[in-house]
Amino acid sequence: MKENIKINDICRFKYLSNVKLDGKGNTYYLLHEADEKENIYKTNLWIYNKSKEKQKKLTECDKVVDFIVLDDDSILYKSSKKNEKADSTLYYIMDSFKNIKELCIGKKSNKIQQINKNMYVFSATYNKNKEGKEAKNKEYEIFDEIPFWTNGVGGTNKNRNRLYIYDVNTNKYDAITDEYMNVESFNISEDRKKLIFIGISYENKMEIANHIYIYDIDEKTIERISRDERFQYSYANYISKDKIIYTGSDMKKYGNNENHKFYLIDINTQQLKELTPNFDCSLWNTVGSDCRYKASSTMKIDNGCLYFITTEGGSSLLNSIDIAGNIEKVIRTEGSVDSYDVKDGKVMFIGMRDNKLQELYELCKEKQITQFNNWVESDRHIVQLEKIKVKNIDDVEIDGWIMKPCDFDKDKKYPAILNIHGGPKTAYGDVFYHEMQYWAGLGYVVFFCNPRGSNGKDNEFSNIRGKFGTIDYEDIMKFTDEVLNKYEFIDKERVGVTGGSYGGYMTNWIIGHTDRFKAAVSQRCISNWISKFNTTDIGYYWVEDQNLATPWSDFEKLWDSSPLKYADKVKTPTLFIHADKDYRCFYGEGLQMFTALKYHNVEAKMCLFKGENHELSRSGKPQQRIARLEEITKWFDYYLKGQI
Repeated sequence: MKENIKINDICRFKYLSNVKLDGKGNTYYLLHEADEKENIYKTNLWIYNKSKEKQKKLTECDKVVDFIVLDDDSILYKSSKKNEKADSTLYYIMDSFKNIKELCIGKKSNKIQQINKNMYVFSATYNKNKEGKEAKNKEYEIFDEIPFWTNGVGGTNKNRNRLYIYDVNTNKYDAITDEYMNVESFNISEDRKKLIFIGISYENKMEIANHIYIYDIDEKTIERISRDERFQYSYANYISKDKIIYTGSDMKKYGNNENHKFYLIDINTQQLKELTPNFDCSLWNTVGSDCRYKASSTMKIDNGCLYFITTEGGSSLLNSIDIAGNIEKVIRTEGSVDSYDVKDGKVMFIGMRDNKLQELYELCKEKQITQFNNWVESDRHIVQLEKIKVKNIDDVEIDGWIMKPCDFDKDKKYPAILNIHGGPKTAYGDVFYHEMQYWAGLGYVVFFCNPRGSNGKDNEFSNIRGKFGTIDYEDIMKFTDEVLNKYEFIDKERVGVTGGSYGGYMTNWIIGHTDRFKAAVSQRCISNWISKFNTTDIGYYWVEDQNLATPWSDFEKLWDSSPLKYADKVKTPTLFIHADKDYRCFYGEGLQMFTALKYHNVEAKMCLFKGENHELSRSGKPQQRIARLEEITKWFDYYLKGQI
C-alpha cells in the first residue's frame, strides 16, 4: 500500500551528477546518498557498461569529490578522505581492471584536466598573504578587498583560483597565472597545445567583467584575446583548430542577468563574429528542485558542435550550435537536464522526467538506464502538477502550477501554501520537489508560479531591474487571486506564503503590503538593500546592477524597495529561517526583519542553523535539512490548521 511522501525520504533518495563518457561507450557518474545517522552525504563513482547493460559501483570510499576520464579510458578521481600531507591533493587512477595507483600533487587542487600522460593542468586556491604561512590557528582575520567572503567557502580575502601545470615525471608544478588572477574556467584545445581560460585579475575590488586568455603550453606564454570593452564571458573553447567559440554579454541593456549570446573568433585573422544576434534564452539549467545534491552542467564540444543547456518555460533542454550559428534542439522533452556528456554524437544525461527523481538516461528515445529512485513511484503517493496560465495586469502570460492534497476530496476545504522561488532569475517547472510533495501529503494545497523576473522566457520578461517589489509583486498577487477564485476547495482564510533568497525577499515584501496571508515563512531572505549591498559576497555589484542604485547614488530608491521599511505594517505571524554561514544573504537580513516584527508586537520566530550556508534546503546536512522542513511545517500547521 502506498504511503505519502515522508519528511526523511530525502535521506532515501539517490542523487546523481557529473556524467562522463569514455572512448569505449562506458558512462561514468557520481551517486550521492544521504546518511541521516552520520549526518553526511556518501559519494561513490559508478559505471554503466552499455554492451553488458549493467551498472557497477567502482569505489567504496564514500568520499569521491570529482573525477575525469583520462585519454586511455582510465579514471582519475579525487577523494575527500584525509590526506597525511595537508597541503597536497591525493588522486587515484583506476584502470579498466580496477587497479589503482596514487598521484599526489603538492597543492590543494580544485579542478584538473589531463594534457597528456605526463602532464596535467589544474586550478588551486592561492592566497599571497597566506602562502607558506601557517594561518589555521589565527584568532582573527584581515579583510582588505571585496568580496572578502564567499558563500559555501567562508573568508576568501586575497584568495585567487590560480592555474598550474603539473609534470608527472618530475612531480613538480608551476603556476602559469599571476597571484592576482582569478580563473573562472579553463579548457584544453583538441591538439593539447593550448589552454584557454576565462579570468579576471584584480586588487581591492573584483569586477563582474572578465577576459579570455590563451596559454601556449610549449612556449609558456599567455595572450589575452578578448577586447578592452566591458564584457562578461561565461564559456570559451576551441571549436576547431583555428576558431574559438565563446558566450557572453556586454550587460548594457539588461545588466548582469542578461542572456548570453554566442560568438566566434578566428585566431588567424582576429575576426570576431556574433553567431546568434537574435538568440534570447539563458544558457544553463535554472529549473529549481530540492532533490539535487550537486550541479554539474557545463558546455561540451563534440564533432564541431557546441552542446549547451537552456531554460525554456518550466524545463531545461539540451541544444547544439555549429560553427555557422545553426542551433538544433537535441532534447525537447519537458523536465530537467541536470548533467550530460556527448561523445561522437552519443548523448547520456541525468534528468528529472514525469515528476520523478533523477535517473541516468540514454538519448535514444530517452531510454531510462538506472532505477535508483523507482521505489518512490511504487511506494509513495506522488501528487501530479496541474499547470495554470494566468494573464497579469499587463496582459503578459504567467506560468504556474498547483498541487492538490493527497486523498483529495472536492467537497472539503483545504489550507494552502504559496511557494516563491529564489533568483529571481530561476524558474519553477515540471519537476519533483520534496518539500511540496511532503506538504501535499499532509493535506495542503501548494501553488507556485514564475512571475516577471523569472527565467524561461526572454530578456524582457526576466528584467525587473529597478522594479523589485512592483511588477513581480503584482504578478504573484494576480496569480494568487486566480488560484483562489478558480479552486473553491482552498480555504481563503488559511493561506500561507514562503520562499527562499529572492523568495524570502518577496515573502518579506508581501507581509508588509497585504494581510491576506495567515502565516509566512521567510527563508535566507533579503530585508534591506543597503545592508545587503555592504555585507554579502555579491551585494556590492549585484544590488547596484539589479536595483540601479547604490546607498550613495540613490539611498531612497534602495530604502523604498526594502521590505524593512514596511515592517511596521506587518501583522502576519512570520518564521525566519537562516544559516550562520550564508554569505549570499547574510543572516543579518533575517535578524533585522525579525527584530522589527518583535518590536511591533508581531508573532515571529528566528531559526538560525549553525554551520550551514545558502544551500541549506538543497545540500545542507541531512539532519539540518529535515529540521528546517520540520520547523516550517510546524509553523504552518499551527497557524493554518490550528495544530500545536
